[in-house]
Amino acid sequence: MVRKLKYHEQKLLRRLELVSWEAAAGNLAEVKALRRYRLGRREDYVQYKALARTVRALARRLRDLGPASAAFRARCAAALLEKLYGLGLVSCRRSLAVCERLSAAAFCRRRLPCLLVKLRMAQNLRHAVTFVEQGHVRVGPEVVTDPALLVPRAVEDFVTWVDASRLRQKVLDYNQERDDFDLAA
Repeated sequence: MVRKLKYHEQKLLRRLELVSWEAAAGNLAEVKALRRYRLGRREDYVQYKALARTVRALARRLRDLGPASAAFRARCAAALLEKLYGLGLVSCRRSLAVCERLSAAAFCRRRLPCLLVKLRMAQNLRHAVTFVEQGHVRVGPEVVTDPALLVPRAVEDFVTWVDASRLRQKVLDYNQERDDFDLAA
């Protein structure tokens, strides 16, 4: 088994509680999600899990309302589904069953680097995170340097390269669409 620790080893490990260590406390699925979606901070994933848990609880409470409040339930369910659909977290607005299956991965898939890969602006998530952190990407008129930005469906079409970006110039050169006026600038 494991040998007994020597005095100096015990002294070094006295302040370190291996049972409640933060990285060991998270389960394997959490570590895999952090790697898969290239999340820089564990707190972001914890927050996404809490939000998903809250939405699932709200959907369950709406489902369990009695028949006397059917109009209220329909109105609230439609508002919840519309909000989640607008954020891009669910794919359809039909029933609360999709809300009850919402996970933290849905939030991770709406982050800006994941959308850059989906829009084929980057080859993989590692490059996409680098592009965002270096300031090559803008959402609408705003230059974004935070890869944790959640992009709603309405804004998804406005994700582009920054005008002064070298990446944009390379893409325009490759597609032979670069304007002569841009060459002078």
